[in-house]
Amino acid sequence: MSELYDLLGHSYAVQRQADPRISVAIRHQLQGRTYIVNVGAGTGSYEPIDLPVVAVEPSSQMILQRRNRSNVVQAKAEALPFVDGAFDAAMAILTVHHWNDKERGLKECARAARNRLVIFTWDPASEGFWLVQDYFPELLVLDRRIFPSMEYLRSMLGRISVQTVAVPADCIDGFLGAYWRRPRAYLDPVVRSGMSSFARISEVESRIELLRKDLASGAWERSHRHLLVADTLDIGYRLVTVELQ
Repeated sequence: MSELYDLLGHSYAVQRQADPRISVAIRHQLQGRTYIVNVGAGTGSYEPIDLPVVAVEPSSQMILQRRNRSNVVQAKAEALPFVDGAFDAAMAILTVHHWNDKERGLKECARAARNRLVIFTWDPASEGFWLVQDYFPELLVLDRRIFPSMEYLRSMLGRISVQTVAVPADCIDGFLGAYWRRPRAYLDPVVRSGMSSFARISEVESRIELLRKDLASGAWERSHRHLLVADTLDIGYRLVTVELQ
């Protein structure tokens, strides 16, 4: 997957910025930890600024976009170059679904962290939202195949705590579900460039054109009027916390 981000990650630091409300939820789960490894760190979103953090990222393109490159190690989750228990906690933010070997990567995170593992992910048991339901159903099929289920995480890690992360209507982190109340954003190829999902399917433009027509005709608003008054929406994003000891 590092090869994919070497190709599409050129504007990632702009399109994918930490949303402060999601940051608070992640930071709360790291409370009391003093030394963190951020696995699959990307450009550094959600890394605590008040704690020492070592970032692990396989993609050269993503590393180049980091503000701080002094704390980054180029490596894969499946082969963390650290001794056992080197860190108080490990974090993995919207990354586990990209790992070639999820089992090995999760075991490596649990090996490298002494106390806690915090994972921000999407639950494949979720119904998703209108974009994947109405316009890109193949994305829903793909994501359900590659994202780890909560049952899988339990089988790998034991007892886990699962917290729903409702997506704010004005979310500034441009992941796939961030614009659920701002449908016109999906028409912008620059916005879509920050979403790896679109690089995995064909016929994107024809589906985007259908959305464009539905927005112009008012069909989208008639079908989804209830969303326009919502401040947050649960579309399947979850914060999973594991006590390792």
